[in-house]
Amino acid sequence: MFPRAIQQASKPKQVAYSLFLPIALFIWILPLLAVFLTSVRGAKDINTGNVFGWPSEFKFVENYTAVFTQTEAVKYFFNSFLITLPAVGISIALACLAGYALAIYRFRLALPLFFLFVAGNFVPFQILMVPVRDMSVQTGLYNTIAGQFLFHAAFQTGFCTLFMRNFIKALPFDLVESARVEGVAEWRIFWFIIVPLVRPAIAALAVLIFTFVWNDFFWANVLSQGEQVKPITAGVRALNGQFVSNWQLVSAASLLAAVPPVAMVCFMQKHFIAGLTLGAVKFRILSSR
Repeated sequence: MFPRAIQQASKPKQVAYSLFLPIALFIWILPLLAVFLTSVRGAKDINTGNVFGWPSEFKFVENYTAVFTQTEAVKYFFNSFLITLPAVGISIALACLAGYALAIYRFRLALPLFFLFVAGNFVPFQILMVPVRDMSVQTGLYNTIAGQFLFHAAFQTGFCTLFMRNFIKALPFDLVESARVEGVAEWRIFWFIIVPLVRPAIAALAVLIFTFVWNDFFWANVLSQGEQVKPITAGVRALNGQFVSNWQLVSAASLLAAVPPVAMVCFMQKHFIAGLTLGAVKFRILSSR
């Protein structure tokens, strides 16, 4: 049912794994290498058609500096943070509350509500383009930062609630009942008991939702029109001149746009592992009682 470690596989499989893994990694990293080489080319190579060959001159510092000094990339990066961070915070906060209610409280509509959250994750987002745009225009949220992060928060809350509900459902319910017997208020049970135990889930969702929202290109173009509110994923194409091709700047900005999600993964990985360890210790203490 579960994949086995390669060390437990047969000798031919281990040899095949050792041979094909470097090839797969090279194929995977080849497009990134091509983008990086384009980002350090000079304008002369771009204009003469030397796009896939070895650069005749390397302008790493010049091109990456020009992204911030000669373009509006700083504004696009700032817009991306203004859209992504509130969307992540709102989605996870609502998911924690909804997941706690669906997992702990027993009421008649709990299961239909849970299925509603699940069904929302299977709706193709392309079919929502026209109604979402019309709704944003009617509510005055079209072409605004608030309209974009509110939509992302609403769209991602269903997945976060599904994830959080299942995580809270696996927690020992005896801990909640014991706190209720002691007269602990429901909000204190949620804040001081449930939230510390679900920190691994919060860390995992923070990484996933940050990556989803930051890398979004489709809705950034649907919900915005001017350059003032576009995130870096949609604004990077504006770095290319109208009469002159600046693909070196576009490639440099594209690589810089990938830095925050990678940094988010590296930063939250420590907290994710620490949360898993904390949760394991608490479960061990609870099971020993």
